[in-house]
Amino acid sequence: MSETVKEQYSTSDKLNIRISLHSKYSTNKQGFGNWIFSNYRIQEGMKVLELGCGTGDMWRGNGDTVKRCGELVLSDFSEGMLETAKGNLKDFPEITYRCIDIQDIPYPDKSFDVVIANMMLYHVPDLAKGLSEVARVLKDSGTFYCATYGENGMMEKVELMFEDFPDSGTRNYTFTLQNGQGTLEKHFREVLKLQYEDALEVTDIEDMIDYIYSLPSWSDIQDMPRDGIREILTRNMQDGVLRLPKDYGMFVAKGPKRSK
Repeated sequence: MSETVKEQYSTSDKLNIRISLHSKYSTNKQGFGNWIFSNYRIQEGMKVLELGCGTGDMWRGNGDTVKRCGELVLSDFSEGMLETAKGNLKDFPEITYRCIDIQDIPYPDKSFDVVIANMMLYHVPDLAKGLSEVARVLKDSGTFYCATYGENGMMEKVELMFEDFPDSGTRNYTFTLQNGQGTLEKHFREVLKLQYEDALEVTDIEDMIDYIYSLPSWSDIQDMPRDGIREILTRNMQDGVLRLPKDYGMFVAKGPKRSK
């Protein structure tokens, strides 16, 4: 992972700011995390590995699924994130926590029934190597779940508002809803894309400004005075609401292809 990404995810503070914005202002009240989890098919005794678990918050409130697992390993490349996850999930002593880089997964071939990697594949320096590792540790009948963003969402809309700033268009499109299927099909025989329908309706512009400052890019925008950012965002509000599209979803991949 790049040093910028490592710094951004060394603790959960900035991630929590972004989670909070979506929680407060999303029009789909199911919640993206709940929707992701609703698509998991984890049966009794399955061995499950999550890569990039972050705060582990998605598992909180899903104790039945935790207990159903024969083994549940939550991993992240950030020790700080793992410590937060351990605190959030302290009621589940059966969970194993490990610091893991997806590019070098320290488990034997065909170890897991399910591998999960949500909202993180676009950060992987050598994505082909990372996905090869996922395919390697999955059983032949295993499933890989990976959520990501698309190329027509809130970030693109905000970038248009700040189009005069050079860094405002530097989005990471390494792995998106638009190109992820082709990438996954190099490593899996069956890939299904699922779309999550949602939008943001932000009424307190200060929360949106905090969100912008929490991002690992947009340095030119972040160098602006807070008042300047507020002015541009407020100019784009209608009837006291800043409306932003969301483009999120997930892939469900099966049938890992084996290296010859």
